[in-house]
Amino acid sequence: MNPPLKPASVPAAEPAPVKNLEFKASLLLLLLLALVLGAALYVLYARGVFESTQRLVLVSDDSEGVVVGMDMTFSGFPIGRVARIELAADGRARILIDVPRRDAHWLRSSSIFTMERGLVGATRIRAFSGIMTDPVLEDGAVREVLRGDAAAEIPRLTASIRDLLNNLNALTSADAALAQSLANLQQVSSKLKGRQGGLGVLMGNEADANRVINTIERSNALLARADALLLRLDGLSANADRQLFGQGAAPGQGALVSDLRTSVQQLNGLLSAARASLQKVDAVLLDAQAIAGNTRTASADLGVLRAEVEAGLRQIDHLLSDINRRWPFARETEIVLP
Repeated sequence: MNPPLKPASVPAAEPAPVKNLEFKASLLLLLLLALVLGAALYVLYARGVFESTQRLVLVSDDSEGVVVGMDMTFSGFPIGRVARIELAADGRARILIDVPRRDAHWLRSSSIFTMERGLVGATRIRAFSGIMTDPVLEDGAVREVLRGDAAAEIPRLTASIRDLLNNLNALTSADAALAQSLANLQQVSSKLKGRQGGLGVLMGNEADANRVINTIERSNALLARADALLLRLDGLSANADRQLFGQGAAPGQGALVSDLRTSVQQLNGLLSAARASLQKVDAVLLDAQAIAGNTRTASADLGVLRAEVEAGLRQIDHLLSDINRRWPFARETEIVLP
């Protein structure tokens, strides 16, 4: 028996063709091109291609590390961009920087420009404006840039360190002056610990140090004797005060000055009496001259007055002798009788 026959396969239906396929593809390509152009224009706008700028030219001996497109900063903010680097006729590098006009007011005629290159990182161009009241930097200005290259200082720093190490080795060597100074210092410290101490270090030898010690001892002895002499002088001064002014005198011992004062008072009294007697003599003499006839009576009166004057003078002589006896420095006094 024959197997059953399979039904014949039905062909699949083809999809319907897309309408305006070429138009849509062209529109998509145009849209993609517009997006690319828009992105490019945005990038150019963001990079400041369409922004109004002014030109700044920085001159340097070396432009190593500077590339087109790097920023120039002011207080950490980018205010300009390197547009071109060229070599001048004198062999120096000219760095042309475009500065947007909206940021150009940060640059003044007194501004300073630096190009720094550290050990790590790229080269940086910076602007510094200290006086903001100065005129604004003009378009196309040419300024000298100050370079600071840390890598360039490494050879000089290495040479300085090498010289420092050589000097240190020379100082610390066995025959160096520092080692000898330390040895001498050790000797001085050992002498300071000795019997004579710092005096031995100061004098340099033992004999001179002993002489100084002996001199100091003799000076101390002289000072002691001087103190004793001053004590004796104080005692003598006290005795002189007691003798002269009666300070601290025992009862019954009159002071010399007091006695002398009393004697002077007595002498003044006697002199007053003598003066009165002499006045009487003058009066009698006047009477004698007035009465020349009564000679006998006047002579008797003159004898009595002369006797009184002689008695007064004897009292004065006795008082002066007493003063000379009490006062050791008195001079001889001569009394001439009339």
